[in-house]
Amino acid sequence: MLIVTGATGHLGKDIVRFLSTRRPVGQIVGSVRDPGKAAGLADLGVEVRHGDFAKPETLQAAFAGGAQVLIVSADKLGDEARALHRAAIDAARAASAGRILYTSHMGARPGSSFSPAAQHWETERDLEASGVSFTSLRHGFYAESCLHMIGDGLKSGELRVPADGPVSWTARADLAEADAAILASDGEWDGITPPLTATAAVTMAEIAAMASEVLGHEVRHTVLSDEDWVNERISAGIPKIYAEMLLGTFRAARDGDFAATDPTLTRLLGRDPVPMRDVLASAAL
Repeated sequence: MLIVTGATGHLGKDIVRFLSTRRPVGQIVGSVRDPGKAAGLADLGVEVRHGDFAKPETLQAAFAGGAQVLIVSADKLGDEARALHRAAIDAARAASAGRILYTSHMGARPGSSFSPAAQHWETERDLEASGVSFTSLRHGFYAESCLHMIGDGLKSGELRVPADGPVSWTARADLAEADAAILASDGEWDGITPPLTATAAVTMAEIAAMASEVLGHEVRHTVLSDEDWVNERISAGIPKIYAEMLLGTFRAARDGDFAATDPTLTRLLGRDPVPMRDVLASAAL
């Protein structure tokens, strides 16, 4: 059995959908926190099981019989996230999974200004220590995250952002399709993958230029100080902890943490990944 956690989330449900085109649905299990929200999975013919990282007692049954368990990273920060991931790793090992897969990040490293990158790196160390074969899927930075960060600017016609660096923004659906391909490959991918990225890395200035073309009106690019940007975010209602985490994205981009591009995703998809310009065009519809 192939177990996919977080199977009702944006990434998880797409992984299951793509996986169902590569493997019989009878071999796929969706592990979810709330089975009541998993009607779409059941309609595909996928078995739905209750599994909650925060309730480790639910994971034994959720992971039972799993030849491979794909852990979709939790939407939490810091020590809480690492503890949830560790609970899932321990449960997969206890269920005698042959391989654990984990959705990591291209920027994973200790000491990153982008705090989730450091926590992904720590979870990769927990995978190494587990004694189970593992694959860490080094996802490119989600293009949808970029849209979330700049959405107000696209509407107002001005991207007011801190100084940044190039980022290889990558469509989440492309990553889900690649994850499904790797999961269906029966352990051909061992250890940490190359960065799974789009073919180009772009700056916020370049995104503003793309958006101007797509929207048919000028989108200005205005650089703020880090302090002014955080204060603007807080004034807009974003909690300080999240505003500072998002600032870390820009700081890490300035350090070059998200500038890498790699052909691996293209090979997995058998086509070019969706470029950021097309992501912007789709968002404008």
